[in-house]
Amino acid sequence: MEIPQIPDLIHYAIPFFAITVLLEIVLTVKIKHEEYAFKDAGTSILMGLGNTAIGLITKGIVLALFYFIYNVFHLFEIPFTWWAWILILFADDFCYYWFHRISHESRFFWASHVVHHSSEKYNLSTALRQTWTGSFYTFIFWVPLIIIGFHPIMVLVQMSISLIYQYWIHTEMINKLPKWIEAVFNTPSHHRAHHATNPQYLDRNYAGIFIIWDKLFGTFEPEVEKPVYGLVVNIETYNPIKVAFHEWVAMFKDFFTSKASLRNRIKYLFKPPGWRHDGTSVLSSDLKKDWLDQKDEQP
Repeated sequence: MEIPQIPDLIHYAIPFFAITVLLEIVLTVKIKHEEYAFKDAGTSILMGLGNTAIGLITKGIVLALFYFIYNVFHLFEIPFTWWAWILILFADDFCYYWFHRISHESRFFWASHVVHHSSEKYNLSTALRQTWTGSFYTFIFWVPLIIIGFHPIMVLVQMSISLIYQYWIHTEMINKLPKWIEAVFNTPSHHRAHHATNPQYLDRNYAGIFIIWDKLFGTFEPEVEKPVYGLVVNIETYNPIKVAFHEWVAMFKDFFTSKASLRNRIKYLFKPPGWRHDGTSVLSSDLKKDWLDQKDEQP
């Protein structure tokens, strides 16, 4: 199979990211007449730079593992051709949906993904607030694509395309797009709801590029009420080290110090965020149920 030379698309996109962040700052101040949260944006940019630097190591490791799996076994020989890129566009997005969903449903994966949700602002700089730890292990969600027969290079390229697509949806400058776009694609409106802490929006809209997966698997929620961004319990810090590792510290503290059985201590690693062994759990589903109960009680 002829393997094309494809550059790291994320690195080529960095100038575009920088220009559009600056443009959004100007629009926020001049058009919306709002103050721009420079400290928050600075933290997000530092997280993005750290993610890029760590990616220089992890992408090599992941590529080597993908090649190993691919060379040991794959079902089909999928070439680098136009129809294969269409197939992997949807196949990668399907994998991303489940990676993203499980990253909210399992604390072990949430420990890295929480970084992206830790900002109480929602703008293009928020898209750059990326994990420093996730790339070491979240690649497992894309292993099925290698086993099917997509070449490792093709998989990594499509993962980068998905990440670049998701950059522009982190903004409040775009309201709602035409209905047919909102019906098929992930948009700023859909993703604003995903980043919100309003009970009805919690753990909804996991889409990468296509919102169709959320509609298919029952996790779609349209943006109606104004979103309130951040975490259910915000971390109140601009320190990138704390942003990167605060949930890992909290998770392992629960594991090692809780007076619980080994079985329950292991559950602290894999149960949803907010789970407690003593029955005092407050999960996103509990918050949503309380909200629905209050809504039903209103005249």
